[in-house]
Amino acid sequence: MAKAEASVEELVSMIERGELRLPEMQRQYVWRSTRVRDLLDSLYRGYPSGAILLWETDEAVPLQSFAVSQSNNPYQSTRLLLDGQQRLTSLSAVIRGEPVSVRGRRRPIDLLFNLEHPDQLAVVTEVDENGDDAEVDEEGELGGDEADASEDELLTRFNKMTFVVATRKLEQLPQWVKVSEVFKTDSDAPFLKRAGISGFDDPRYEKYSQRLARLRGIRKYVYRMDVLERTLSYDEVTEIFVRVNSLGAKLRSSDLALAQITAKWRHSLQTFLDFQSACAQNGFELDLGLHLKNLMAFATGQSRFLTVGSLTLDVLQQAWKEACEGMEFALNFARSNLGIDSPALLSSPFLLVVLAYIGHRRDYALSTEEAQQLRYWALAANAKGRFSRGSSETILDQDLATIRNGGGVNELIDRLRLQFGRLEITPEELEGRNQRSALFKTMFLAFRAAGAKDWRSHLAIALDHSGSQHRLQFHHIFPKALLRGSYTPREADDIANLAFIGGKTNRAISDKAPVTYLLPLVAQHGAAPFAAQCIPVEEELLALDHYKAFLQERRKRIAAALNAFIHAVA
Repeated sequence: MAKAEASVEELVSMIERGELRLPEMQRQYVWRSTRVRDLLDSLYRGYPSGAILLWETDEAVPLQSFAVSQSNNPYQSTRLLLDGQQRLTSLSAVIRGEPVSVRGRRRPIDLLFNLEHPDQLAVVTEVDENGDDAEVDEEGELGGDEADASEDELLTRFNKMTFVVATRKLEQLPQWVKVSEVFKTDSDAPFLKRAGISGFDDPRYEKYSQRLARLRGIRKYVYRMDVLERTLSYDEVTEIFVRVNSLGAKLRSSDLALAQITAKWRHSLQTFLDFQSACAQNGFELDLGLHLKNLMAFATGQSRFLTVGSLTLDVLQQAWKEACEGMEFALNFARSNLGIDSPALLSSPFLLVVLAYIGHRRDYALSTEEAQQLRYWALAANAKGRFSRGSSETILDQDLATIRNGGGVNELIDRLRLQFGRLEITPEELEGRNQRSALFKTMFLAFRAAGAKDWRSHLAIALDHSGSQHRLQFHHIFPKALLRGSYTPREADDIANLAFIGGKTNRAISDKAPVTYLLPLVAQHGAAPFAAQCIPVEEELLALDHYKAFLQERRKRIAAALNAFIHAVA
């Protein structure tokens, strides 16, 4: 294995010219903007950033596209990037000022650089850098309404950082500059002028100029490269890729499984991506690893990737065909029978694998009673967080084994009872739960089924409304600012203090007390819109000093609504 070195600038140019390519075995680009921010910060400080693993070959191997644009390779031989894709793609996007393609969508990586950053590295608690409004985030969670800190507190925390993910408000401040804009020019003048520096005698002139030069110096950062021999075969390189990443634990098991599958089933990656895209177009944007786990379930009757290397090409191809049919059934059942039309409403996507597998084993012919039982099991498992307790893969394999051994939905329900005991949801079970609880997702489902609407626009609550004023947010009925000092943050974020409304309504309410804003709304629209979300509107319960009594009463109503929804006949 040869050793070599190359600067960030040289590696970015190799990607742009098409000299450096991605083999099919590689996973997709997955980094979030905050990871790119941290990489830039490390390089800016001269911290180590690992090595790059390449393979130079004349063999015609299956390739995939980088998440950034490339020209056609002008050379006969190909340099394949085996380790370092996430770093180099991120750097290429930022330095070239290009968007990245993530799950079929192109988005920019907008980072800001703080010309007034502290000289010493500051340890800063993670802050929300995703803009003013929080709805459904990148992880598919239902988003929030109110910041945990005031704008002044957030700005103080931002100012301790060197790089941040861009927000509209920070972009307006003169000491924050766009990182990609700095890389596009060697002139400091535009940034110094914007910061209000008009001459050399300004004490900030030298400091800012040095910091801009240091930022551009990231292009000169040198990576060490390990280059595999040309004589190696694609299968040998795949084995090296799997071993290197297994030892380093840098990739998930599904990423390593993908490498083994694509080595055996050449050009299969695009097949997988096409199905992933088709599911996304139908509202279910699922991780590719979930589809591969579903493939394993259909190929082996269990979900782990331990035996993927021993599967033949014929078995993989037949299992994939059946897995796609099963997943289509699962998504249709989730949408039509459960009311779940987005992964954001799933406590775990593993639920879909079970639905896919049992549909397949029943030849997609369920009796009316069995379909109703399956609805009950799925909603109860989703509400209780079946796959979020203990080892999720072990629990998934238990359900798959139950089905594989001839068990039906009744046996799945028995397993659920064995795990949780009583399946009815109690008011006590809601206490202390917040928006990350599986019960919160079921609460949304139950409220939507009950006809819950925004309190001003009267649009039915939904995850896919267009426009920031209508986009769904969760609302603290007693605003957090009002509760601060009298109640703990845990009590303020209690699930019984949360409701679903549109962004404009949420912002209009702001920090008003419920006795101030809620009673006029009840007088105007009646109690029905609030009954749909189990909100008590009795004046005595809306007083600040009766907050705990309000939570207790609402928990009773929510528990009753959830149980009625889960037991309802579809």
